Amino acid sequence: MSLLAQFETLATRREKTALAELDALFDALPDVAEEFMIGEWDGGVFNTGHPGEGQLEALRWIGKTFRDRNDVSPIVSRGPDGGRVVNPIMGTASLRRVEYRGVVTATMCYDQHPVFDHFRQLDERTVLGVMDRKGDRMPLYFYLRRC
Repeated sequence: MSLLAQFETLATRREKTALAELDALFDALPDVAEEFMIGEWDGGVFNTGHPGEGQLEALRWIGKTFRDRNDVSPIVSRGPDGGRVVNPIMGTASLRRVEYRGVVTATMCYDQHPVFDHFRQLDERTVLGVMDRKGDRMPLYFYLRRC
């Protein structure tokens, strides 16, 4: 099965996905350049049982906005009119190159929280992300698709 087909299977799976499957997919993907992340992205989460999945749903999270490497909105929500609105709950972030799971890749560093979103590229419009937050017992896996 191709990596893209594997991703699609995991992204649409209703039952819980084992972290080992997502770890293996993430590790098989290439790193991402910071410049690649610039733009508007729609997002989704994988069903792993991480508490952040419900929190993002409650925020009506739909993606992220990367204006430049020092101006990132990590939480973009669905507004009352259905449009994209920046939600200030997690503040702002910046893009850096950080090593995670043995590869240096584009990483979103939250400005006011010990949270890091590491990205690996699936194809020209899709990245797999993993939120690494100090103190969490497990990572939060998510994906972004270019708007």
